[in-house]
Amino acid sequence: MADQLPAAPRLPAAQWTQRADLAELVAALGADNVRWVGGAVRDTVLGVDVHDIDAATPLEPQDVINRLEAIGVRTIPTGIDHGTITAIVSGSNVEITTLRHDVSTDGRRATVKYASDWRDDASRRDFTINALYAHPESLEISDYFGGLDDLENRRVRFIGDARQRIREDHLRILRYFRFQTRFGSQLDEDAESACADLAETLKGLSRERVGWELQNLLALPDPSETVARMHKLHVLQVVLPETGKHEIAQLAKLIAAEKAAGLEPDAMRRLAALLPALPPIAAAVTTRLRLSRSQRSRLSCVAGRDMRDSENPQALVYREGKDCAIDRLLLTGADPSVIMGWDAPDLPLKGGEIVRRGVAAGPAVARILHAVETRWLEEGFPDKARVSTILDEELAQE
Repeated sequence: MADQLPAAPRLPAAQWTQRADLAELVAALGADNVRWVGGAVRDTVLGVDVHDIDAATPLEPQDVINRLEAIGVRTIPTGIDHGTITAIVSGSNVEITTLRHDVSTDGRRATVKYASDWRDDASRRDFTINALYAHPESLEISDYFGGLDDLENRRVRFIGDARQRIREDHLRILRYFRFQTRFGSQLDEDAESACADLAETLKGLSRERVGWELQNLLALPDPSETVARMHKLHVLQVVLPETGKHEIAQLAKLIAAEKAAGLEPDAMRRLAALLPALPPIAAAVTTRLRLSRSQRSRLSCVAGRDMRDSENPQALVYREGKDCAIDRLLLTGADPSVIMGWDAPDLPLKGGEIVRRGVAAGPAVARILHAVETRWLEEGFPDKARVSTILDEELAQE
């Protein structure tokens, strides 16, 4: 009797694979024309919650659109130039991409052609753990490059030659370190060496892409070891030249303080830790990375920290807002618990009341209001009666 071939691996049972809306989508496209791919497959194998579902198909985008619209499923051409449409279904949207292979790449973008072979599509992906495909009905996993073994060994490995894959898309350097932080424990020497050797290629990327990837990395539970290794390999210096050994150590201390305070990871707070406490530097970094106006404001505020912040943390909340105050206290080694459940009150005094007391509208009103506010903060936010007394005292000095 001939030896039986080992059974093909299958995707573990998961709630998302049993969704009725996905079954309708598969029926419309044909089960043999769909494979779940990428993060949803990887995370299900690891027993991690799945948030985004991607599918691959040999069908061309217009055929996908026509088949889905025929059953009343709306589609959005989110990446139609590269073969991707988004299906709007009840459970969560699904990105469906036609199988592709690269025609040419320049490190920033790729010219692709549609393909019909699943392996061709898998070969253009970045890491082995992201090139896992699962049949929607049998849940049989197609693993072309040893991704399942790499998941088991907690290793992030490029598909094929690491240097070639990075030359195709320079952002893969930062993606490697993010995925290594999430899934890796065993370092891949070839990947590490390639990232170090080609770090300068990151300068050719759009700053938005770099900024977004940095935020994704810093939002992970504890990226401190990875960031330190990026600095040692001279990768971090290419995208954050402002960061030195002091800031690397500061990030590790911040993450420990966040955990002690029961705070969730925060990418902007951690980015602030990687920058010197100088508002002009924070402003320059936010401009370079094309961060939002609110992110710029927050980083600049945190960069203004000093050791005196802990002397009156409630006043810090009043002047700078709670998010910035918590960030500044954490980064200066102070305990933020005193303000975490506290909301700053409003000053029980308006300029109009000062005018009614006989002060002409103008600079004098602003000066008196500021003087009253300063004493109110110093005294710990006393009530309106005390504020009236303080106002009397300030008016008597005019």
